[in-house]
Amino acid sequence: MKIELWVIGKTTFKYLDEGIGLYEKRLKHYTNFELVVIPDVKNPPLSSEALKIKEGESILNKLNKEDFLILLDENGKQQTSVDFSKFIDNQQVNATKRMVFQIGGAYGFSEAVYARANQKLSLSKMTFSHQMIRLFFVEQLYRAFTIIKGEKYHNEG
Repeated sequence: MKIELWVIGKTTFKYLDEGIGLYEKRLKHYTNFELVVIPDVKNPPLSSEALKIKEGESILNKLNKEDFLILLDENGKQQTSVDFSKFIDNQQVNATKRMVFQIGGAYGFSEAVYARANQKLSLSKMTFSHQMIRLFFVEQLYRAFTIIKGEKYHNEG
């Protein structure tokens, strides 16, 4: 199974890039992982709704029909790290070919992207910037694989 994290635009903070890079490197030990940057929309100023639609078109154009799309969304299902690891493990068992986790832009997702999504996942009830959540997600993905493998990264209890 290939796991991809899709993000809108490049990370603008070096410390986030460094942290993301650390977990990307660690993930290579467990899975075929790729961080995919969807370029920012380069147009004259747009309304937030128009921007979501343009970003949504970019997302939908990159997806394959069989891709399992999970939106990282504040209104998504919340899981513990152990539950998330079980979800990842089940997707591997079910032979999912490509699982795409999508972080939206600053204003979220278009209705078309919501309609295409297989699931929504929330990492917290708190709101984080669309750039910071990248680091939080790759760390949680790494944590999930260490839980699956029974390694000592995650402390339960």
